Amino acid sequence: MTDNSKAVASPFSFAPYIEKNGEEYMNGPQLKHFETILKNWKSELMHEVDRTVHHMQDDASNFPDPNDRASQESEFSLELRTRDRERKLIKKIDEALKSIEAGDYGFCESCGIEIGIRRLEARPTATLCIDCKTLDEIREKQMG
Repeated sequence: MTDNSKAVASPFSFAPYIEKNGEEYMNGPQLKHFETILKNWKSELMHEVDRTVHHMQDDASNFPDPNDRASQESEFSLELRTRDRERKLIKKIDEALKSIEAGDYGFCESCGIEIGIRRLEARPTATLCIDCKTLDEIREKQMG
């Protein structure tokens, strides 16, 4: 018995970057590593957007039963909220790709220090180092 289903590769199924002794932070190979991660992630998100559009076009029905209609509207609403979050994420990915081009990627927007390879692998769109992000979250909790 064979499995004909296609496995979708996760944008985060990559080999971690192995740093070499004395290697400069955010050198060419590191930038290429993160550019690949970001582009794969964006591609996967764009694929999901297309899938949602086709699903909604194919499954849009005018059910005579109000319960069936309500279930479908609820399902579509949930999908659209998810896609809206992903749309915002795609914008962040595009900003990260621009910062790679500009040579600013991997450095904290607040204090300018290195964000770190492992943090960026965990969250490729990170713009703050862990210390500045922690302070930001503390301020957020105090404000609201």
